[in-house]
Amino acid sequence: MDKGKIYAGISVMIGLIVMGIMIPVAVNKYMSYTRTVDVKGLCEREVKADKAIWPIVFKVMGDDLPAVNAQVEAKNKKVLEFLKKGGITDAEISVSAPNVSDKFANEYGNDRLYRYVCKSVITVCTNQVDKVIELMGKQAELIKEGIVVNASESWENPTEFKFEGLNDLKPSMVEEATKNARETAEKFAKDSESELGKIKRASQGSFSIENRDSNTPHIKRVRVVSSITYYLSN
Repeated sequence: MDKGKIYAGISVMIGLIVMGIMIPVAVNKYMSYTRTVDVKGLCEREVKADKAIWPIVFKVMGDDLPAVNAQVEAKNKKVLEFLKKGGITDAEISVSAPNVSDKFANEYGNDRLYRYVCKSVITVCTNQVDKVIELMGKQAELIKEGIVVNASESWENPTEFKFEGLNDLKPSMVEEATKNARETAEKFAKDSESELGKIKRASQGSFSIENRDSNTPHIKRVRVVSSITYYLSN
């Protein structure tokens, strides 16, 4: 018998045997890449606002425009004194030009009590959030001076408390959210009698900043959710 043919037959047989061994291994390997678990990791923190924007709005009414304007200037001065006494600096205060409306010029009639209505807006923009909150609680002092802050204008000139230190929080919050996601995945793997593998894919959700509640707008809730997919193995 030709030895070459014998050797060739033996080689083919060995190849088939090796292939028969490797196919199940390859199938198991492939199947391991199809078993995954999707989890989400949440991180929330409460932080204090680090910036306040406080518009102080009041109106003066009358029939003599120069007199109305003089009253606005006098009351602006009193508001500025109130703010500076409370620790607000000139650089943190801006005074808008008075907004005057002539009710007699209204095309719908002139049945108004006063002809002129002048609105004044003095805005505080500061990082001294505590001082703003303190001064907001002392607005009765302005009433004693004949200045009624118009709360009904809050829709047009709202008081805002902002948090601008998000970049400092991002790394630790993402780390915490990822850790929480892994803990959830490990529990799932344990319950399914599997082992948790490497990360297949991960995505960081967007950060959100909102008021903790309607009564304390100066306290914010920062939130982020990370979505992660892990491999599972037997």
